[in-house]
Amino acid sequence: MGEWGFLSSLLDAVQEHSPMVGRFWLVVMLLFRILVLATVGSDVFEDEQEEFVCNTQQPGCKPVCYDAAFPISHYRFLVFHVVVLSAPAALFVIFAVHQAAKPGRGGAPSQRARRLQPFYVGSVVARITAELGFLLGQALLYGFRVQPLFVCRRRPCPHRVDCFVSRPTEKTVFIHFYFVVGLVSALLSLAELTHLLRKGPLARAGCCHRPQERGPAPGQPAGAAEEPCCPTGPPSRGDLTV
Repeated sequence: MGEWGFLSSLLDAVQEHSPMVGRFWLVVMLLFRILVLATVGSDVFEDEQEEFVCNTQQPGCKPVCYDAAFPISHYRFLVFHVVVLSAPAALFVIFAVHQAAKPGRGGAPSQRARRLQPFYVGSVVARITAELGFLLGQALLYGFRVQPLFVCRRRPCPHRVDCFVSRPTEKTVFIHFYFVVGLVSALLSLAELTHLLRKGPLARAGCCHRPQERGPAPGQPAGAAEEPCCPTGPPSRGDLTV
């Protein structure tokens, strides 16, 4: 699992900037995706091509039939899925560190959060787009069941060739599990985006634009300061933190 260490550390840094629902997404990503893929997925799919057996000895027929059955290896597709999902969060962490290192970019934590939140929202939107795109791609490429028998009629095969897939039931269970995890991850990302848009500093900014041309209330002296329309304190516990 050494090759996953750098990616895990980058994702772990995201929790410093995420609301609570975003941290739930991070748990799902680390435990049910990276950990399961690194420990179980490699064993399930490591013999995928070696154990793909066809009832012919025609040279070149087996590789062509394997390419027709699996245009992209299941394992490589899932690894690429994890990398693309992690990219928006990793880019946001790099951007946040770069902004914090700039001179004159200090200020209160609430001010830094307001500056970074549009970029964090953008990373969540990119994550949702990638998640839904890969779920659709998985459904179109592989469906939801690995068939034990694949019938191949491609050249240079001289006739119809029957090819057999190793451990189809185990692979089917793994694909179902990974698809369900993807749906849960997408729902958590949508919940996080809704939370950021409704509770974050951007949502509160609109309340300060309401007109304030009314005179003082009865019994209130002229020129008395009106109560601010927006909270000026630090962001609440559920808002984006830096």
